[in-house]
Amino acid sequence: MRVIGIGETVYDILFKNDQPQKAVPGGSTLNSIVSLGKAGISCAMVTEVGGDYVGELICRYLTENGVSADYVCRRPKIKTTTSLAFLNENNDAQYSFYKDPAADKLDGKLPEITKDDVILFGSFFAVNPSLRSVVRALVENARKAGAFIYYDVNFRKNDIADLPRVMPNIEENMKLADVVRGSREDFEIMYGISDADAVYEKVRSYCSTFILTDGARQVRAYTPDGCESFPVPDIETVSTVGAGDNFNAGYIYAMLKGRKDQASRIEMAQMWSLDVCRQMGNNISDGLAALLKGM
Repeated sequence: MRVIGIGETVYDILFKNDQPQKAVPGGSTLNSIVSLGKAGISCAMVTEVGGDYVGELICRYLTENGVSADYVCRRPKIKTTTSLAFLNENNDAQYSFYKDPAADKLDGKLPEITKDDVILFGSFFAVNPSLRSVVRALVENARKAGAFIYYDVNFRKNDIADLPRVMPNIEENMKLADVVRGSREDFEIMYGISDADAVYEKVRSYCSTFILTDGARQVRAYTPDGCESFPVPDIETVSTVGAGDNFNAGYIYAMLKGRKDQASRIEMAQMWSLDVCRQMGNNISDGLAALLKGM
């Protein structure tokens, strides 16, 4: 049993008051996978990095945190994408990405997926036309194999110009998934709607299990049996970078540990998300990882 992440890899440099605070490997799916690896779950990451020192650093970081780097495509002639994350007064981030124009290609070794695997994928990587044929084939193979598929929409404002050509890919991804998770902002960008029930009306024609997050406001979890709402505990944040990514990871962790009801899974997801918000970094703390391994 493995969790296989499919997504972009970047090197995040976090700024507060315009001063760099920390540099750490990132990318939405990678953040989730590293946290799961730290918690003792068998994981692998399907992604691409450059042939530069940063790419080497990221591969080493994955391995050190219990994540297989066997499916990381090393591109010797490109530079690894860099992201600058500027935290505002609420510790939410605004991003600037610096990407090699020759990136966006997956031509390395790919995993054989079985019914015991969990697939986590999302963000623009999952809908990028340059990568679509490979990503679609991987997820379709996972569906045929009987693997569990978790799709995090995570559609950012800076990709809005590409929305018309990637919307069919987003909707196809939702149709392939067992669970779709998205933020209210995602669906405001994509469909121009923010009412949670109206969002579910859109999503459920593709996937009947849907989780809508909305920052510090309540989480809403929809299934064919109805909707449940879960308040978000009020905490003092250090950084919200990786909050949604670790929500995903915590949900999957709870599922793998046999928690069958949505309330129990959301509780674990919130624990992971809140833990990462209390620190400057993209993954759960060593303290939480140790606690989980001891449970």
